[in-house]
Amino acid sequence: MNIRRGTIEDLPRALELIVELAVFEREPNAVETTVESMAQNGFGENPIFGFFVAEDQSGHVVGLSLYYWRYSTWKGKRLHLEDLIVTESARGQGIGTALFEKTMAFGVEQGCTGMTWQVLDWNEPAINFYKSYQAQLDGEWVNCCLSREQIQQIVN
Repeated sequence: MNIRRGTIEDLPRALELIVELAVFEREPNAVETTVESMAQNGFGENPIFGFFVAEDQSGHVVGLSLYYWRYSTWKGKRLHLEDLIVTESARGQGIGTALFEKTMAFGVEQGCTGMTWQVLDWNEPAINFYKSYQAQLDGEWVNCCLSREQIQQIVN
């Protein structure tokens, strides 16, 4: 297995893995991003995300770790792990561990004060994985969001 920084050429496979994750998370129609938007947002003038990929022995991308920076008013610069994905056929081989640890190390290299992420409350294998790192799982905070359409209705 090889873990490396993701490139613009990896984006079609990255999007395939993202769709696979959406299906796993019971949201098969939720993915709106495209290879084009990912290219612009990850490799344009002001990249807002980055990612690592895991390649198997044949060079096929079988996993990814997508991250971005956030700023905590209490803690300062943080790395946010948006998604950690390993294709179903490659699970159980240590790929998720390698990607997770590479992402953590990158955050330290970048001067981050820590790393944040989310996990679905029903995803027991992922919860147990994160608990094995003594991660703090906080059930107190409620996730909130507004869609672009909702925001437009409010501000217009």
